[in-house]
Amino acid sequence: MRGDPIPVRVLSARLIPNADPALLKSLGVPEGLRSLALFTSDCDDVSYAALDEATKKADVRVVYAKSMYAGASNASTANAGEFIGILAAPDPAAARSGLDAAVHFARQEASFKSASDRDDVVYFAHCISRTGSYLSAQAGVPEGTAMAYLIAPPLEAAVGLDAALKMAEVELRVFYGPPTETNFAGGLLTGSQAACQAACDAFADAVCAVAGAPLQY
Repeated sequence: MRGDPIPVRVLSARLIPNADPALLKSLGVPEGLRSLALFTSDCDDVSYAALDEATKKADVRVVYAKSMYAGASNASTANAGEFIGILAAPDPAAARSGLDAAVHFARQEASFKSASDRDDVVYFAHCISRTGSYLSAQAGVPEGTAMAYLIAPPLEAAVGLDAALKMAEVELRVFYGPPTETNFAGGLLTGSQAACQAACDAFADAVCAVAGAPLQY
């Protein structure tokens, strides 16, 4: 079973056309970038991928990206969700273009899926045909590399990663050991686009198998 997609909700979004120098310095924004685009959502991993997509669609750089502790179900305020991301750009138009790209991606291009009939186990298995500057830096690979972005609950993720690595000729570049801030786990794998897609499929199948029979060993 590979379940239905779970839509991502973008909870808040704002542009700061000309950010204060003190804020830019605190965020470590490179010289020449003065405009900021900020958004929060109820899904961190899709949003990290959305930030990477923004770097491919606009003249922006990711300067801040964090998951909120314990996940969206335990958010402390209505708009906090489980993620905040900030893009920096040389001007407001570029910042808006980057934000538009990130929001569109989060809402339309990728999602977690349910691994169980009760929707109580979810996973993210997304094949990125070519990385932007953000995920490339995270994984230490050149921009334009194919990537499998794989996330699931802790045990399911370990079983799924093992299946993905055995199924396809891919390399585990980043391991997100449990528990992450949102109590999940997973990794970033790279290889050819076909291999990354095969890794995503193997991961999804393994996660769903565990969800369907958690004590069957």
